[in-house]
Amino acid sequence: MTDNLRGALWMFGMVVSLSLLAIAARELAPRHNPMELQVVRHGMSLLILLPFVIRAGFRSLRTTNLKLQLFRNVSHFAATVGWYISVTLLPLAEVFAIEFTTPVWVALLAVVFLGEKMNVGRVVALVLGIAGILVILRPGFADVGPGTWLMVATAFGFAVANACTKGLTRTDSVLTVLLWMSMLQGTMALVGASFEWTPPIVEEIPWLIVIGVSGLAAHFSLAKALTLADVSLVNPVDFLRLPLIAVVGFLAYGEGVDILVLVGAGLIFVGNYYSIRRESR
Repeated sequence: MTDNLRGALWMFGMVVSLSLLAIAARELAPRHNPMELQVVRHGMSLLILLPFVIRAGFRSLRTTNLKLQLFRNVSHFAATVGWYISVTLLPLAEVFAIEFTTPVWVALLAVVFLGEKMNVGRVVALVLGIAGILVILRPGFADVGPGTWLMVATAFGFAVANACTKGLTRTDSVLTVLLWMSMLQGTMALVGASFEWTPPIVEEIPWLIVIGVSGLAAHFSLAKALTLADVSLVNPVDFLRLPLIAVVGFLAYGEGVDILVLVGAGLIFVGNYYSIRRESR
């Protein structure tokens, strides 16, 4: 099996992980708030990471930029809470379609804050990304609810976190980034959940395990995919999230698929893919 094929399979693992995370969040939402779900997610992530930390030693805790770690994790935490709420308010396909704008905002933020150059590929990605969002939202032609605007803000919050991650991985290892994420965001979630905690029931335990495992698995699968193959080869696999979650939404929750959501997502994908292909050359 070639590295490109293995990378594509790992990327599909991320697609499945994020889809399972969305389904688990939807199933647990009636009884558990996003803070509780975050406690479970990061608590289990720390348990999974513990053997790797023991093996690597205390150097895995060392970070070269504590301020950037704090800013990155506050942004990611807020965006994740917004994502959990959006999953309960919007069709799953719309959540994922809007989330596809994250790489567009990452490219823009990298130019502004990381000193990367704005090139033709990034301009195309930005223009098509904005066009895709306008097609999905249809301002002036359709009522845009608070859930939709929340998801737009969430995508931008993820972009801020991802841009910070690009800066951190220049000096910190992937293990260090994941470890600080689980420690900081787990602590923030624990503080938030202390105001209202609903003890889980036995029937919810499988979904709670899915929350804990799939969140970390998505991050790990993405990192593994990018170490094996070029981003221009594995990124298109991520687009499978949309049809996959659309089918799940239809079969499990009776959600219809808005054709304009698919068209908007297609524009966003084309812009992202063009930019990545151009930069890969």
